[in-house]
Amino acid sequence: MDSALVKVLHLKHHAVALLWSDSKPENGAMQFQKGKWGCVMWLAAHAAKGKHAFCDKETFGCFGGGVGLGFGNQYLNFPVGIKGFCHFLSVGNIEQEGGEDLANSVRPFMHTESFDNFLHGERYIETPEKVQNFIDSLPITEIPNKYVIFKPLKDVDPEREPPETVIFFANPDQLSALVVLANYGYGDNRNVIIPYAAGCQTIGIYPYQEARSEKPRAVVGLTDLSARVYIRRQLKDKNLMTFSMPWKLFKEMEANVPGSFFERHSWKSLMEE
Repeated sequence: MDSALVKVLHLKHHAVALLWSDSKPENGAMQFQKGKWGCVMWLAAHAAKGKHAFCDKETFGCFGGGVGLGFGNQYLNFPVGIKGFCHFLSVGNIEQEGGEDLANSVRPFMHTESFDNFLHGERYIETPEKVQNFIDSLPITEIPNKYVIFKPLKDVDPEREPPETVIFFANPDQLSALVVLANYGYGDNRNVIIPYAAGCQTIGIYPYQEARSEKPRAVVGLTDLSARVYIRRQLKDKNLMTFSMPWKLFKEMEANVPGSFFERHSWKSLMEE
């Protein structure tokens, strides 16, 4: 589809449509191998480069990615269980009783960086108990379809396959404009959220949750430091955030482009610099 919003933002990367489907994409779409580690944000970045990617319940790359895209509570399947994940995100597993044995049992299934984090912790949350609170607060979802598909928005026919989420990789000026436009039709200043969550969760389960509300909000992401590292490598840009909209909100914002601030001098001057 052609998008007035995409055009007026002058995005460097393609807008990305996230779709649910029971049909496997055509040959050539990127998919992680079963049982192999990968970051879901690579799939989104692949689509931002103009290509197609997808995953299912066996090829979502990492346990957080499985949660983030709506394949249930995959933290339960983390090596040595949810307790192991709670230590992974906080203080690490090496100090646990039997930590060395745990490490030896999971080492074959992790790459070097993940294994180091398993031992010593990502330190994103203070304690394992607070990680459990974080998990309990997530809008964990079990989607009704087999596949999650990422495509450039330009390749989508919304009459045939309306996206669940539309994702922009935006720089600070573009992000600012998107926040303004999300509020434009309402005037109540509470139409965008920026939760602490994994990069995949801010393009998946959080927008999914918003889509179920009467007035869905947009979700700002890439506050996930690990995901920022991966996206910087993939898209060669250190100044990007994600801005994810449930399909209903995207359509409203798209309709509000004409007559808005995009036609005025402040926005135009930002684009001239």
